Amino acid sequence: MTTTLITGSNKGLGRETARRLLAAGHDVYISARDGAAGRAAAEELGARFVQLDVMDDASVEAAAARIKAEAGRLDVLVNNAGIPGGFVQPGDLTGDDVDRVLQTNAVGMVRVTHAFLPLLAESEHPVIVNVASGLGSFGLITDPGNPHYSYPTIAYSMSKAAVTMYTVQLGKVLPNVKVNAVDPGYTATDLNGFRGEQTVEEGAEPIVRMALIGADGPTCTFQGRQGELPW
Repeated sequence: MTTTLITGSNKGLGRETARRLLAAGHDVYISARDGAAGRAAAEELGARFVQLDVMDDASVEAAAARIKAEAGRLDVLVNNAGIPGGFVQPGDLTGDDVDRVLQTNAVGMVRVTHAFLPLLAESEHPVIVNVASGLGSFGLITDPGNPHYSYPTIAYSMSKAAVTMYTVQLGKVLPNVKVNAVDPGYTATDLNGFRGEQTVEEGAEPIVRMALIGADGPTCTFQGRQGELPW
């Protein structure tokens, strides 16, 4: 059975991804900072729960140790946890504003991946899915004809551009691991006050698709609902 960990998965896109991968036969670990919320989601879906805070080394290391003890390996890692950055104009944006978002969305992803790479190395077909955003795509955000062009999400865009670069670098140096970034699209979750135009079912589609790829699947790509996206 495929063993999968999804960070930040007690709600929203992470939860829907967990539901879909459970239906596909995966043994899914839901993770969350909030133990009560994570356990409730895991029990409702029929998943396992592991407490994990991407900002805390001890928490991440404890989660890796537990999955190692219970499963012996990890086949799929979905780096989904993240926070918004808000619409802050350049004159009002501070270093602390950016640091908070980068630490969660980018540094936190590195922390988790670093801890779980030894378990992924035990898998026959390891897969990493990094949840990025079209707002971190230079190709989309510099195109005046694209909706992303007009969103001044500086800190968030910086963090997601870091995610896509991390994805490419990982994929280059880890030829045995399929590493891809995914843009779920503008999905209605609490991350955006449920203003998104897509349902979580729609937003989870590219995440699930890339989590289910086989040994012949792509690597070092940026995927959306309609296919590959520009970096």
